[in-house]
Amino acid sequence: MPHPLRSRAFRLLFIGRTLSLLGDAVIPAALSLAVYLATGSTGALAVVLACAMVPKLLLLPLGGVVGDRFNARTVALTTDLVRCATQLFVGVELLGGTPELWRIAVAEVLGGAAGAFAMPTASPLVRGTVDPPGLLRANSLMAVAAGATRLGGPAVAGTLILTAGPGWAFVLDSASFAVSAALLSVIEVRHVPIPRRSVLTDLKDGWSEVRGRDWYWTSLLAHASWNGAAAVLMTLGPALAISEMGGKDAWIALLQTGAVGLLLGSLLAGRVHPRRPVLVANLGLATYALPLGLLAADAPTALTVAAYGLALAGLGFLGPVWDTSVQAAVPAHALARVTSYDWLLSLGAMPLGYALAPLAAAAWGAQLPLTVAAVTVGAACLATAAVPGVRGFVAPGRTPGATEDEHPGVPA
Repeated sequence: MPHPLRSRAFRLLFIGRTLSLLGDAVIPAALSLAVYLATGSTGALAVVLACAMVPKLLLLPLGGVVGDRFNARTVALTTDLVRCATQLFVGVELLGGTPELWRIAVAEVLGGAAGAFAMPTASPLVRGTVDPPGLLRANSLMAVAAGATRLGGPAVAGTLILTAGPGWAFVLDSASFAVSAALLSVIEVRHVPIPRRSVLTDLKDGWSEVRGRDWYWTSLLAHASWNGAAAVLMTLGPALAISEMGGKDAWIALLQTGAVGLLLGSLLAGRVHPRRPVLVANLGLATYALPLGLLAADAPTALTVAAYGLALAGLGFLGPVWDTSVQAAVPAHALARVTSYDWLLSLGAMPLGYALAPLAAAAWGAQLPLTVAAVTVGAACLATAAVPGVRGFVAPGRTPGATEDEHPGVPA
């Protein structure tokens, strides 16, 4: 099987996505510290994060319909241009020296709306530029790129924050989206259009694809718990790092170690192919309970940072394994809608975490929401082992007795 990067279309897609991922990787540290230092309030940070997330959640199902009706390349190119503009606006706002919180919030709303249409195109873009035998390798490459950019992103963000200021991080992100759009404009992506019906019918058909696979929707519940727990950590983490873990450098170190773990987990996914991929990947996600519990217990900084690296390694392993399994098991004409519900349910708990974490911390201290998040994510991910479809899902291409013509990636 030729390497996916030998394909011009995938190569340009890979370069564009990598650049935009690098730009995005500097944003979490830049945004969280910029808003917190400007306002001194975790509540203000929660508002900004929720402004990006809520429109994304509301529009994700519609984004899936659009992704299946139209070519994923066209949709992704358009959303790249929108996000280029919004990130540039935030960057200029921060560089002005007196940022207005409401302006940043409005820009995040627009960027989140664009993300709702962009996210369902990720899987169709890979599937539309790579032949089926190369999907796992292509997904692993994408995951490694994500891990590598997250590894470099906090370092770049830290340098920019400590020298030029966080506004330049958003200018960099804006430039990365511009380059990505330019590269997307010159490639071709295979597309299987769906018949033109009502949007409601398309939404129902997409949900039927999700509901008919118990391994899928139960895993999404576990993934939602993970994202809710991540929202708690992202909301409370900067303040705890500054007050209890040694300052801004501790928070950047935690993010940096997590990026290393994410990269190593992605590399491992390309080399280790468990027979029961969904089961193994979900169990790996349960390790996110460790850094949450250690942070709640006020454990040594080095131990908490190391545990976060291990937890992100579990996430890095899940990414390509999950994407390849879904691409193999879900029909091409429904892939964008199915993945839109994936993102919807996976990210749906994040606004709840953003909203409740600072309120709970103000009332009972940060230890309680961190502990609740740790127990929830650990229990939800481990519980998927009890689902027959999760245990029975065999790795694509390894279904007992299957021929090359038979559909891989289905419960045995």
